[in-house]
Amino acid sequence: MAAFVYILRCADGSYYVGSARGETLGKRLGEHHAGTFQGYTSKRRPVVLVYAEEFERITEAIAFERQVKG
Repeated sequence: MAAFVYILRCADGSYYVGSARGETLGKRLGEHHAGTFQGYTSKRRPVVLVYAEEFERITEAIAFERQVKG
């Protein structure tokens, strides 16, 4: 199963870096747009996807996410 690292630009001009498993990012982005989970982006909507990269393994995606957040 594929994994992704993505960066969202929030309504307040800040950025959010996340990772997700799945064939596409569609479901996860929908959750951010809907504010499904309480957290950083739920209070800073709307969000815009500004970057995404696909990885073969979630462990690779998480390592890259940590590097970006570094």
